[in-house]
Amino acid sequence: MTLNRQLRVAVIGAGPAGIYASDILSKTDLDVSIDLFDRLPSPFGLVRYGVAPDHPRIKQIINALHKIMDRGDIRLLGNVDYGVDLKLENLREFYDAVIFSTGAIKDADLNIPGIELDGSYGAADFVSWYDGHPDVPTTWPLEAESIAVVGAGNVALDVARILAKHPKDLLVTEIPDNVYQGLLASPVKDVHVFARRGPAQAKFSPLELRELGHVPDVDVIVYPEDYDFDEGSIEAINSSNQTKQVVKTLTDWTLNDPSTFTASRRLHLHFLHAPAAVVDNDGDGKVDGFRTERTKLNGDGTVSGTGEFFDWPVQAVYRAVGYFGSELPEVPYDENRGVITNSEGRVLDLNGEHVDGLYCTGWIKRGPVGLIGSTKSDASETIRNLVEDAQDLEAFATATRPEPEAIVEYLKERGVDVIQWDGWHLLDAHERALGEAQGRERIKVVSREEQTNISLGRA
Repeated sequence: MTLNRQLRVAVIGAGPAGIYASDILSKTDLDVSIDLFDRLPSPFGLVRYGVAPDHPRIKQIINALHKIMDRGDIRLLGNVDYGVDLKLENLREFYDAVIFSTGAIKDADLNIPGIELDGSYGAADFVSWYDGHPDVPTTWPLEAESIAVVGAGNVALDVARILAKHPKDLLVTEIPDNVYQGLLASPVKDVHVFARRGPAQAKFSPLELRELGHVPDVDVIVYPEDYDFDEGSIEAINSSNQTKQVVKTLTDWTLNDPSTFTASRRLHLHFLHAPAAVVDNDGDGKVDGFRTERTKLNGDGTVSGTGEFFDWPVQAVYRAVGYFGSELPEVPYDENRGVITNSEGRVLDLNGEHVDGLYCTGWIKRGPVGLIGSTKSDASETIRNLVEDAQDLEAFATATRPEPEAIVEYLKERGVDVIQWDGWHLLDAHERALGEAQGRERIKVVSREEQTNISLGRA
């Protein structure tokens, strides 16, 4: 069978997963029209709002995504919130298939006593703040002299580095002014990063770890007593060049002479310390300590507790133990894993049957693991299955109002300020102009209202 129209596909989420899925779908043999939605006025998801501002190399991913969207065969419809501005039944009316690529933006839970105390924060929220996310407050409580960061991945390093770094050294980045002013008032002197396992099990990337050693006026301190290896650790070092580089960098730091630590701020890396409790000693509901339990390696790279506890006098705790996906209205959800219930990107109902026309990709499909390479292969799998399902065009083409302008009219009638790709170009040019005036590549606009007005030519 042939259609007298293009297949209509909506992609919900304009981060890397959504853009890569759209790109791959556009290059298949299907005659397809693709609309890429995002709830924010600006695209690019966690690449824009989840990568530290002092990591411009990682942000170069945006350049690749920009080129895909500049082709013009994928339509951006930004500032449209699924579940609020558009429900699933609406999408069914305008599209034959829907791909969810909403990612994972919440902090995973850390179930220890005291985690709810004032001064205990999720790293994802802090990252959103320092990246200028339009949906978080413009201020952040930075009042602690000593801070604990829980986690052994790159997000933990990002959080620790931003907390410890002198704000003037961030002025060459796209950091918004409200973030700079907030960090400038911070009295921090010590940032402690706690990892439950040993050095060979840390998930830091070698480059990100090495960068810590080059932060001006910040000493990096690693403790020999936290340093241990078992057979599993040796195997990990021998089988992974990345692990080998991480361990070498950490080993070099253990050999530093403490008398050379003269910086005004210190970043401490602790291994074999499991989080046990966030402490409120004086009962005022605020963090004034952090308790860890010494762990020991079991031989296979796992650890178990030893019953030996340590108390650290800190006034803030940040948990960086992973991201977690959010449930979407009317979409089957696995609350244990924080993902849409699916099989290879096909959304499944409670009976394990494919919900016709619904797909997912990225972290909301597989969980918050893997980098850009994983995201591309993940999208390829989902699109392959969508294309296979679309071979039965008569059953697949279910939209009752498939005309491309129908969805735009629908949103306009409901007062939604839809931002298309040319609107992003206006915001992009505005941010670059703000940066150029200060010798920087860009300065982000933070306010959602201001982003929207600039993108729609109202500013």
